[in-house]
Amino acid sequence: MILDWTAIPIAYLLGAIPFGLFIPRLFGISDIRKQGSGNTGATNVYRIAGPIPAIIVLVGDIGKGVLAVVIASQLASGWIDAEYLKLTSGMSAVVGHMYPIYVRFKGGKGVNTALGVMLTLIPIQALIALVVFILTVSVSRFISLGSILASLALVAGVAVFSQANLQNIHPVYLPATAILSLLIIFAHRSNIRRLLKGNENKFSFSSGNKKGVKNHV
Repeated sequence: MILDWTAIPIAYLLGAIPFGLFIPRLFGISDIRKQGSGNTGATNVYRIAGPIPAIIVLVGDIGKGVLAVVIASQLASGWIDAEYLKLTSGMSAVVGHMYPIYVRFKGGKGVNTALGVMLTLIPIQALIALVVFILTVSVSRFISLGSILASLALVAGVAVFSQANLQNIHPVYLPATAILSLLIIFAHRSNIRRLLKGNENKFSFSSGNKKGVKNHV
């Protein structure tokens, strides 16, 4: 029984791995936290280091979320509801990404790790949220706005599918996705202030920007 609960700290330590910090170092960026937005997410990596390291970071961050859930499912022995353990472990990985112990609890916004978690647990709702993100960014060019609306779309998707009996979704997913959405919105509080002031930078496909931008990562 004790072994089940080890999935949670394992997930946190896994989520805390700062791919966005050490991958750019392999491409000549000594400390990406001192450039661009100062964050370690894939967007800032893309702007500063280019597309290849950004893709590696993106895959790594999503993969952390997937692996956290997989490990929890393997450790679950059946004495507790496996869905609770998998979801708690997934959330732990997201918190680990946002507040990583390895780098003084200063991490990214948790969006890609959350995507990995939810793609593994509730893929239909996660894909709906991803579509909302893509459409929002395509129209507005604001990564931060896309992330916020996607997190809300995830909650809405769970609620609609549950209430309409379109899918048998465990009851814990509605409050859990609501908490996850609040975490993501809280992580974007500075972006929200810039959006309201009209000075949030828009996403551009150009990379290698060394001048420093303040946007979502």
